[in-house]
Amino acid sequence: MVKKIFLGVAFALFAGLQAQEIATDRISIPGPLEYDGTEYYLFWSKQVSKTLYRQQYLPADERPEDFTQILDLSYFTKEIDIELAVRQKVESIQNRQEKDKFAKVNVTESPDGKEFIVDYYISETPSKGEPFVEYNIFRFKPMEQTGQKKFLILSYAKRIYGDLKSAAKTLSKERDRLITSMIEYKVPDIKVAETPGK
Repeated sequence: MVKKIFLGVAFALFAGLQAQEIATDRISIPGPLEYDGTEYYLFWSKQVSKTLYRQQYLPADERPEDFTQILDLSYFTKEIDIELAVRQKVESIQNRQEKDKFAKVNVTESPDGKEFIVDYYISETPSKGEPFVEYNIFRFKPMEQTGQKKFLILSYAKRIYGDLKSAAKTLSKERDRLITSMIEYKVPDIKVAETPGK
C-alpha cells in the first residue's frame, strides 16, 4: 500500500497542473509561502486518498502551463518508510536515464539521519511548447503530531526553457544555493482541516 501511494506521488508530482479545481486549503497552509526569496500562492489542492493531501503553490506571476518554479507539499497522515520512499524516487530517475541524457540524481542524508533530500535533473521535449530542463529537490521528512506518525514530502522544481544544454548548465550552477534553501526551510505547521472540500 505504501508503495502504491508513494509511486502515485513520485510519478505524477505535477498532475495537479492539468486539473481545473478550486484551490481549497486542506492542511492549514493557505500561503503565501516564502521560499528562496520568492512568495508562492496556493493554486491547487486535493485529498488524494484518506491519508494523503497535496497542495501546490506558484509565484504570483506564474501560470501552471508554463511555470518556471513550483512548490508541492504531499502530506501523509500515517507513517511512511522513508528509506523505501527515497529508493523508489531514485530508481524512477535512474530508469529514466536510458532515454533522457540530462537525467541525473543525488541523495543527501541529514546529519541526524532523520531526513533525506533527493535532488535530480530531467529534461522534456514536448510535442507542443518549448523543451526544458527541470531541477527538482524532494525533502522527505517524518513528523509526529499528537502522538501520531505523519510524513511530509516537500518538493521544489525549477525549469528553464529553450536550449537544453545551456539550461542544464545554468541550473547546475544554482544547485548548491537551491539545496541550501531546502535544507534551511522551516516547514510550516500542518493541520488537516476537519471538513476538507471534496
